Amino acid sequence: MTVSAPLTRDQWLMLVLLALDAVVLALLELFFLPLRVGPLGEVPLPITAVVGAVTTPWLVLTAGKLVRPGLSFVPLLVWVLVVFGVGLFGPGGDVVLVQDWRALLLLGASALPAALVLGGGLGRAAAKGGMSG
Repeated sequence: MTVSAPLTRDQWLMLVLLALDAVVLALLELFFLPLRVGPLGEVPLPITAVVGAVTTPWLVLTAGKLVRPGLSFVPLLVWVLVVFGVGLFGPGGDVVLVQDWRALLLLGASALPAALVLGGGLGRAAAKGGMSG
């Protein structure tokens, strides 16, 4: 078992900033998920699922590189907690997470790639013998 050095002030700041980014992105993705287009608003356009597919894995990758691989789960965990917390118990007790295929698309397109990036980063760190929590 390796004992890791404590995080520096800059690493803590970066981790907090990445977690705040995850909060803001989760809220934006959640609130704009029901977006519809067309003359009568009949066509669902879940563009925020694409945004989540790009940004959530990027946050995990950035946390692994700039903070440490053992803490790269933090942005993903924060994103999931915000999506489920606000989505199911939102402002005023409203359910903000739409109850159809768009919610599954958002979760699958955002959390799954981020989890794959997380696993890959942790696996590479473990293979190098440099994983520290």
